[in-house]
Amino acid sequence: MQYLSGIDYVVILLYAGALVGLSLYLKRRASESIEDYFIGGRQLPWWALGVSGMASFLDVTGTMIITSFLFMLGPRGLFIEFRGGAVLVLVFMMLWAGKWHRRSKCLTGAEWMVFRFGDGAGGRFAQLMSVISGVVSTVGMLAYLIKGIGLFLSMFLPFSPFQCALLLVGVATVYTMISGFYGVVYTDMFQSAIILIAVIGVTIMAVAKVATVPDLGAFAAEITGNGQWMSSAPHWNTAMPKGYEVYRHLMLFAMFYLMRNVFFGVASGNDPKYFGARSDRECGQLTFMWTILMTVRWPMMMGFAVLGIFLVRDLFPDQGVIVECVRLLRDAYPAITEAQWGEFISSIANAPGKFSPELIAQIEDLLGADWSKKLLLISFHGTINPERILPAVLLYDIAKGLRGIFLVALIAASMSTFDSTVNMTTGLLTRDIYQKHLRPNAKTKELIYISWFFVALLVGIAFLFAYSVKSINDIWGWIIMGLGGGLMLPNFLRLYWWRFNGSGFAVGTLVGLTAAVLQRFFFPGLDERLQFLIIGVIGLAASILGAYISPPTDAGVLRRFYRATRPFGVWGPLRSSLNDEEERNMRTEHRRDILASPFALLWQVTMFLIPMQLVIGAWRAAAITAVFWVLGLLGLYFIWYRHMPKDNYFEDEIQV
Repeated sequence: MQYLSGIDYVVILLYAGALVGLSLYLKRRASESIEDYFIGGRQLPWWALGVSGMASFLDVTGTMIITSFLFMLGPRGLFIEFRGGAVLVLVFMMLWAGKWHRRSKCLTGAEWMVFRFGDGAGGRFAQLMSVISGVVSTVGMLAYLIKGIGLFLSMFLPFSPFQCALLLVGVATVYTMISGFYGVVYTDMFQSAIILIAVIGVTIMAVAKVATVPDLGAFAAEITGNGQWMSSAPHWNTAMPKGYEVYRHLMLFAMFYLMRNVFFGVASGNDPKYFGARSDRECGQLTFMWTILMTVRWPMMMGFAVLGIFLVRDLFPDQGVIVECVRLLRDAYPAITEAQWGEFISSIANAPGKFSPELIAQIEDLLGADWSKKLLLISFHGTINPERILPAVLLYDIAKGLRGIFLVALIAASMSTFDSTVNMTTGLLTRDIYQKHLRPNAKTKELIYISWFFVALLVGIAFLFAYSVKSINDIWGWIIMGLGGGLMLPNFLRLYWWRFNGSGFAVGTLVGLTAAVLQRFFFPGLDERLQFLIIGVIGLAASILGAYISPPTDAGVLRRFYRATRPFGVWGPLRSSLNDEEERNMRTEHRRDILASPFALLWQVTMFLIPMQLVIGAWRAAAITAVFWVLGLLGLYFIWYRHMPKDNYFEDEIQV
């Protein structure tokens, strides 16, 4: 079995040492106050928050999933990732959702519930359910990261996926505990520079490979079985391998995921980066930069997909042996499930002595002398496992030393997502549960220590959950469509309907969350679209019922919220609190924000698509896409960006 070289290990150790050193350097600054620890004291510059945002959304597990779809579909894999990987929610956080949350001056999303619904029974119930839903979402997200990083690192290290995940997450947990939000932002900036190096390197290698074949489309079709691999259009039907057949109706999925992103995006914005921003303008600027920087991941992932096609051709000139090998293993161990497959084949490759010599000999007869590295690429369904393409390319196609740098870049991506997710949720537990209800007079040092306990607790639960899932695509689909569907409607209504109250949010969230968890345990194979629709309808019905079984939010609380936030939607009774000039200014802002959204979506999607088309040499398609990108950018600039004021919109006008 081939593993990393000594120089690769040196690169990784230097990286880990730099992270821990930076976190220790930032420890004192982060410990000055609880506000410093969780949102950087609202003193961090917008560009640093934008860079951190990019790093926090770029994780190795997501990169593996997207690479797998690009490997199977070519550039059209982008449309499957409308469900989450294309981060279309950024459009709405950039235009209005981010600044609406910043205007509250709150520290966490759960504390915002009290700002919205008041500090009575309804507001506190909503605050509690916000914390609980945040914890469940974080456990799901961490399980997704743990599953992915375990599969990824087990390709490089002589350990099981569980042991690899434990090693990496242990380091990330330590530096997240020590340095808080300062550590999140500054380590993200450091890690973004490493990621950029990997992007450039992988892109150059892929372009060089493409130049060696006269017809990349035909070559890719031979390996993947997809004759439309070079196309950038989301066809109604496309070929998909076993385990992914549900995605064959590509256009239908793209449209459905786009609709989901619109609803989810307009209900988002409670990220610590917005609570930590210094102005409305900076909310827009940091997200604009965040979105631009997210573009760099797409040529890198397309590059890995291209290199993966060449690698599979070299390793499996006859892919028929894959089916025979899987049949052999499943006959020998019929109790092995899809969820256990990754651990199972890693055990065979890393410790063949634990298995019968006859079985190992049969595997070698099928796969050849280098059977151990080929085995890790085989899926439970008797096909190439597309989720293993990225680590396989790193291990077998990248030179020593350079491989260590690329590996560190992808580890950095996971670290960044991990620290941001954990920091946000420990803020909820510490601020909105421990400090508010248990120890209101606790000193900063005590609050930081209890946050460390919460970090360890979240990570421990996530490890237990991670190894109940079949694949990273499986858990990602549930997080986005099942859990996301259950939580989306209560979050939407809190921003756009005046009659919605704390009871409505809490009941809707509790029922939606419960429905998502029950679906996961009892109907794990339910189609993602049905997950979203069924659980979403349940959450909506519970939200409306909960709102009407209790009285409306106190008029004074509502008036304060409305005058500070200035949301659009169904707010008729509150508009009388504004004078004519205030209402005119607010309507102008709303009109620009809404009109800019389709241009922003066009700009973002085409910006992600163009570099992938360039990597595979689809020059004509790239030129056409560039025309639409310019159109989207011009619309965004003239309708929205040039009208962004240097000062905050309404804060000087608020008279509550």
